[in-house]
Amino acid sequence: MKVFLKTPLIIAFLILSFLSSSAQPPENWFNLDPEQDGINGVSTERTYAELLKGRAATEVIVAVIDGGVDPQHEDLKDVMWKNPGEIPGNGIDDDKNGYIDDIYGWNFIGGKDGQNVHHDTYELTRIVGELEKKYANANPAKLSGDEKKEYAKFLSMKKDIDEKREKASAQVAQYDQILSYINFALKMAREALGDAPITEEAINNLDDSKYGMVKSFFDQLLPQMGGFEGNVDDLEKLVLADFEEALDHEKNKVEYSYNTEFNPRTIVKDNYSDISERYYGNNDVKGPDAFHGTHVAGIIAASRNNDLGIKGVANHVKIMAVRVVPDGDERDKDVANGIRYAVDNGAKIINMSFGKGFSPSEGEVEKAIKYAEKHDVLLVHAAGNDGQNNDEEANYPNATFDKKKSLFGRKKAANWIEVGALSWEGGEDMVASFSNYGKNNVDLFAPGHQIYSTTPDGGYKEASGTSMASPVVAGVAAVIESYFPSLHAKDVKEILTHSARPYLGKVRKPGSTDLVPFKNLSVSGGVVNLKSAVMQALQSTGQGSSMPNQPAKGKERV
Repeated sequence: MKVFLKTPLIIAFLILSFLSSSAQPPENWFNLDPEQDGINGVSTERTYAELLKGRAATEVIVAVIDGGVDPQHEDLKDVMWKNPGEIPGNGIDDDKNGYIDDIYGWNFIGGKDGQNVHHDTYELTRIVGELEKKYANANPAKLSGDEKKEYAKFLSMKKDIDEKREKASAQVAQYDQILSYINFALKMAREALGDAPITEEAINNLDDSKYGMVKSFFDQLLPQMGGFEGNVDDLEKLVLADFEEALDHEKNKVEYSYNTEFNPRTIVKDNYSDISERYYGNNDVKGPDAFHGTHVAGIIAASRNNDLGIKGVANHVKIMAVRVVPDGDERDKDVANGIRYAVDNGAKIINMSFGKGFSPSEGEVEKAIKYAEKHDVLLVHAAGNDGQNNDEEANYPNATFDKKKSLFGRKKAANWIEVGALSWEGGEDMVASFSNYGKNNVDLFAPGHQIYSTTPDGGYKEASGTSMASPVVAGVAAVIESYFPSLHAKDVKEILTHSARPYLGKVRKPGSTDLVPFKNLSVSGGVVNLKSAVMQALQSTGQGSSMPNQPAKGKERV
């Protein structure tokens, strides 16, 4: 399908859709206090100053199961877990845990030869690929009853991914055209203006016969940008990176995500069909793209004492990096092994900012969750970014054990916290528009919109998602565990959910314009708050009394 964008107005509109909102929160908003700072943070700074100052704390290991973490980042290198049983670089499994030179953690999507999986398919694509082989030469008339049902389901799923791949191809064509247009406009503008600022007067003074297209482009763009200040180079930095990232994302869907013939597992060289296999991979915890995991790690524990970059939520934390998430859907085998590795090597909290809609080996992941529960390890998981109700739509992994029923329904893991994302804006727009929710299957909300954190190779950048909200909660949990080490994982979960700050107003339900009571979007009906959690932990451990947690009213911030 070919898409033609005929006017500069359409181009300008699409450019604006990629630019950040003109309203910007403070860089550290997730650590601020609703009462003192008037913003929906989790009261980190206030809690350290008022409640935790001078108190003893123990070190807590938090595992980040993700797409990779840069262990040399200036704001993370001092808080990275280092395996005390390993001698770096000697090629020997010194601590006999089955993983050679696992200094900072382990990479389950790499090969022993040092190669790494970067891209992978979606789980739906893998399912369709297997069924495609099974029914390649099938005669529908000769299929059994069950086979006919499976075959019909296969055809439906195949149609779905074919349509999505075609849509991604159309997006690639559109973004290619946009980038060509933008690059040409910027080239002509640079020729006309040089390093001079882009102003309305400067654009109006351009020669129509030579720079008519440039004038038309900027006449549409500048009024909508609300006072852009800078030259052509500044505008290029603002616009091109996001478009190029979007183009790459759509290209990857076509080449990898929805491609049933793509199989990167040959890089890992494990026996993929053996779901119980545990010892494979390599020790490269950074991998080819560590943006997501490095951002997550910084939110949890970026050094609070080095006067650099940002401050993470938690002090007294060491980050263990476990790489299982490619650009595509993570695989159940790797998720289960990632959880087990983290538990076996001392993690007390595991952050999991990933998810998918299908889980063929859900039972193996369930075993790993139970293994973590048995060893008193708290699992914190992102609810997802589809604006969906997780009570009605599948989102894996999750805390529900489908195969074990109790008198009150399906059993849930007591060591699991599911997290939705909060915007920094208050009132009706308090919940991030992309966030999943669920009265039964999302426990609480946390800041997850426009979060500024660490990125690979010494960088810092904003990112949004429940992927950012989950590590905020993991950080709060780590503070509680470090200052109150007698508490168990299930105790920490109870404290965080029971102390979550309630909000009695209505908010816009993600994925719609409907206004609904905020309390209907999660189990707790609240937002995680470190100050409230510490006060409740003091009471729970007999060190003090808890102050009542008063709900906010109307449109007040939580």
